[in-house]
Amino acid sequence: MTISPARRAAFEILRRVEQESAYASVLLAALDRRMRDDDRALCHELVLSVLRKQLWLDRVLEHFADRTIAKIDLPVRLALRLGLYQLRFLSRIPASAAVNESVNLVRAAGVKSAGSFVNAVLRRATREPDYDPTARVTDAVEKLAMETSHPTWMIDRWVNAFGFEAAQALACANNEPAPAAFRFTAKAIQSSANVPQLLKELNDNGVLLSPSKVAPDGWRVTGYRTARGSERVQAGKDAGGPQARMPALLRKLSQDGLIYLQDEASQLIAHLLSAQSGDRVLDVCAAPGSKTTHIAALAPGATIIAGDLHEHRLQTMAELALCQGARNVQLFAYDATCALPFADKSFGRVLVDAPCSGTGTLRHNPEIRWRLQPSDISGLSVKQKSILAIASAAVRAGGLLVYSTCSLEPEENEIVINNFLAENSDFTAVPLDHPELQTQAGAIRTWPHRQSVDGFFVVMLERRN
Repeated sequence: MTISPARRAAFEILRRVEQESAYASVLLAALDRRMRDDDRALCHELVLSVLRKQLWLDRVLEHFADRTIAKIDLPVRLALRLGLYQLRFLSRIPASAAVNESVNLVRAAGVKSAGSFVNAVLRRATREPDYDPTARVTDAVEKLAMETSHPTWMIDRWVNAFGFEAAQALACANNEPAPAAFRFTAKAIQSSANVPQLLKELNDNGVLLSPSKVAPDGWRVTGYRTARGSERVQAGKDAGGPQARMPALLRKLSQDGLIYLQDEASQLIAHLLSAQSGDRVLDVCAAPGSKTTHIAALAPGATIIAGDLHEHRLQTMAELALCQGARNVQLFAYDATCALPFADKSFGRVLVDAPCSGTGTLRHNPEIRWRLQPSDISGLSVKQKSILAIASAAVRAGGLLVYSTCSLEPEENEIVINNFLAENSDFTAVPLDHPELQTQAGAIRTWPHRQSVDGFFVVMLERRN
């Protein structure tokens, strides 16, 4: 029974995403290092693209299968999605390979009786290559939701909040691969393996970089040169054999603790916090440690306290800090929705990177769109208001409080801040200086469809007394 390593791995990752609520990006990062680069690249494309196009794929499959997707067992559903994606979007893969390996996937999963069903559905798909499930949809919001594979309620709320054109651009951008971006770590900045040397090494190995337009000192990978040095390949694609060469080099530098792969908008947060030598800094909701370790790199003379509810996440943060040479980080376990174990007004800088819906990160985490419900957003808003109110007690007079989310939803952003300021007269909003990203109220918003970064909201508050 022939199944390529890429398809087998993609099938297993998609199964865990659905059954275990795992995150595809985490599972993809943990792929067997012995996997060939072309298999790794194909696995990345299959997983992320199937999740991004899931609704559209399911509507097509329902047409060819003559039954609703809910009535198809999960292993069969996953094999059909993988097969149909290859048939419709990967012209370099022979149709026979896409069909036969999908049949073998369900057999290997113990559903041998479904093999003929998968074969029949995908063979029909090869005979009707132009079928479009959106052709007869007349409602504009429903049509956009199906075309871009987003829940209709999500598109509807974005249309209401941002307008139809912006919602359309945002939804389309969510289905594009995000460009790789990274920053240099404390280890790179402070050690003999300094930044200019590392930039030269990347250039010598054909990695093409451009300075971030969003995050100071951040870098975006724009492509790479082939071994012949004559061809420029754009970065940001999930597939293509040679393109796996570029992430391999970045992975090595990341494993050595010299760079940290991080979205540019996420990198911006530590710069906006602007911690200085001698400051006491509190990162309230710190796991997995991306922003904590960045603050440590930017302000090695600051004392950084970082906390999380779960001990295992603190252990992951401790390992990350050690790997990156962030020696000025202290970790605490606590529940940020309750009173914090610190004296009031004892920190000059406090960061609340609040737990949120993550709707700004759908390029990296496409499965989020299928897990969220409208009620989740209102529930998160209540939690965010609570965390912000509790964290504010730790800010000293004249100190700064930065609130951020990777959500696009006003209920998790502007509404949380407006509520807080209405109830806390000793705090005032401080306009953030970034003309291209600044809102009318002085906050910062980033967008996948405008800056090709994750969607973040950031506001700075100052305690007057």
